[in-house]
Amino acid sequence: MLIITMLGDGPRRFNELKRMVNGVSQRMLTLSLRGLERDGLITRTVTPSTPPRVDYELTELGRSLLGTVSALSAWALENQGEIQKARTAFDASVQ
Repeated sequence: MLIITMLGDGPRRFNELKRMVNGVSQRMLTLSLRGLERDGLITRTVTPSTPPRVDYELTELGRSLLGTVSALSAWALENQGEIQKARTAFDASVQ
């Protein structure tokens, strides 16, 4: 969801996405991007250079999902504090 939102502004390089998704591991980001590419939501373009440049961009199908994902992302950001409180309370109750 976050990757779809970030790519809504245009193509991004892998490291740029990694910096934008705070705390994500390289492996998890790679797996997420591959899944989105497999689903036809993003394209991956490799430009031969040293080091190789890899850009990710939404496909037409991915752009059609952007409005829905953006609304859900806005909700998540708006309720982030409440979600964290619920997680803290849950974690305290299971320890």
